[in-house]
Amino acid sequence: MSKDQRADDPVVLQEALGSFVRAFGLHQPETTPCGQPISVSEAHALSELAQEGELRQVELTRRLRLQKSTVSRLVGQLSGRGWVERAPAPDDGRGVVLRLTPSGRRAAQNLAEARRERFSRLLSSIPAHERAGVLHALDVMVEALDE
Repeated sequence: MSKDQRADDPVVLQEALGSFVRAFGLHQPETTPCGQPISVSEAHALSELAQEGELRQVELTRRLRLQKSTVSRLVGQLSGRGWVERAPAPDDGRGVVLRLTPSGRRAAQNLAEARRERFSRLLSSIPAHERAGVLHALDVMVEALDE
């Protein structure tokens, strides 16, 4: 099969993505790819909350691209760990605002540091002349998935 034929074969894409998921550790549900002992969803939620300071739960749901019930359980887990506090939205009695607690901010900082270290090592392993192409390919994949 030629290079062009391989590029048009969905099985080749499936195998390549499967290999990436396994190599990056995304198939391990209770550990982040940077080796932290929390789920990938929890790590993403902490990251979003650390970045914004506070978010409405419905906005976190949108950003994480998860179901409302999944985010409710996720927030319950984070709250149970003492990392997130919930408060009624000031302008909507049914809405919920989420904020990191001090220990949640520390957990988010630890995750961010581990993430920076992991991605720094990963980036340095990609030849400099290939980096822009890798980033472009990831952008193209996200756009395709958004369609």
